[in-house]
Amino acid sequence: MAVTAAVTGAGGAGADSAPEGKDLVVLGDSFAANAWDFMEADNTCLHHGASAWPAQLSALMGVHGTDRVEDPSCPGASIDSGPGYTLGMETSKADKAGAFGPRTKLVTIQMGLNDHWGESKQTLWNSLQKCVFNLVEGCGPDAVDQGRMTDYNGVKGSIYADRIRNVVTYIRYYASNARIVLVGYPELFPSGQDTLCLNFFGVAPYIQPRGRAVVEYFDRMNQAQREAAQILKLDFLDARALTTGHGLCSTEPWLNGVADPRTDVDGLFFHPSAQGDAVVAKAIYDRYGK
Repeated sequence: MAVTAAVTGAGGAGADSAPEGKDLVVLGDSFAANAWDFMEADNTCLHHGASAWPAQLSALMGVHGTDRVEDPSCPGASIDSGPGYTLGMETSKADKAGAFGPRTKLVTIQMGLNDHWGESKQTLWNSLQKCVFNLVEGCGPDAVDQGRMTDYNGVKGSIYADRIRNVVTYIRYYASNARIVLVGYPELFPSGQDTLCLNFFGVAPYIQPRGRAVVEYFDRMNQAQREAAQILKLDFLDARALTTGHGLCSTEPWLNGVADPRTDVDGLFFHPSAQGDAVVAKAIYDRYGK
């Protein structure tokens, strides 16, 4: 009951109204939703990209556009940091829609980048202006101590596991037959490098030569997700390994720049293109969705 209350804020579904569950449940942030209406003052989490990996995955599973899918993934969502949607809130929303039950086949979780870690209250999104696009001070390791970059030192597998544990326990109880997959993030920048870049219009790349803190953050996140999956006995989909060599700085990127004709011209920048999402969708389907 304590776990149920922590996730939903109320008791679970009663025995008289226990749902059968849905084939696919997607819990995630903007890397799952892959759409954002920048003109909308209050993000209602209703926007989902037509080519986002959950849409492509549900099509492969033969349930796209049906009531067999529940996708409350939301841009800006975090595990538990807020102020927007959290993993618990998305789980509660899915639960109220009857997503969890004996027929639930696959539940995916893709979160963590928008959270606070360590002693920092800085988010990755807020770090863009203060750090990534700051050519004067750069975005090296010192940016963490200066409060301009989220604290990658606090990103650890044991902490990640503790932060999602209640939700995982809840899902396992109400959807005991479901496969729970922790989905990693794609490669934005090669591991260990210092340089960050973002292509504008396919011809004018923005280059941040001192971007090691951001690269380190993605490196730590990938490792933390892998370790958390092992701790909680979840499946882990290493999207980074699947997309290696196709980051923002590559000659064949699978992530969107700004109006970059090599990817999706109108795609959400810093996020996967249709090609990148197709690779992730197929991998999830081949391993867990058939």
